Amino acid sequence: MISLNKDRYLSNIWKKRAVRLLIFPASVMFIYGILFIIMPDKALIALRGSGKVFLNIIIPLCLVFILMLVLNLFLKPAYITKFLGKEAGIKGIILSATAGIISAGPIYAWYPMLKALREKGADSSFIAIFLGNRAVKPFLLPIMISYFGWIYVLILTVFTLFGSLVAGYCVGILVKENRP
Repeated sequence: MISLNKDRYLSNIWKKRAVRLLIFPASVMFIYGILFIIMPDKALIALRGSGKVFLNIIIPLCLVFILMLVLNLFLKPAYITKFLGKEAGIKGIILSATAGIISAGPIYAWYPMLKALREKGADSSFIAIFLGNRAVKPFLLPIMISYFGWIYVLILTVFTLFGSLVAGYCVGILVKENRP
């Protein structure tokens, strides 16, 4: 009897999640449908534009989802906590800053993985440091130097690195983690 109620409860949760996940795509399809009736030419242009955006983000999203799969298969919460938890110290700072600098692709593609890391025990301050250091891209430094000069680029890069550390520290203080 209890198992049957539990199964129904879990079934209802999954149904609610499915409905929430489908609201946005269904709304978009509905709007496109209306646009196709009212202005078919402009709706087709908009649909092509959406297709181009989708094609631009699908590869980075797939890469991030593969990284998340690897994370979930091989990295245990204790391991993540060791390198990115509250007690990680300078190792966590260096790891998150370096990862932010070498990461590529659109930032929104990284959000699911960062959320998964956080749920596995990564400290919010290290995630903030990662996000702050996404602005530093070594392969773009020569181009920046050619436009702005090496002094400007050096100062900007140092301030960006320092700013990400300050932001990480502030986020660590202000965000209260609710973990055991």
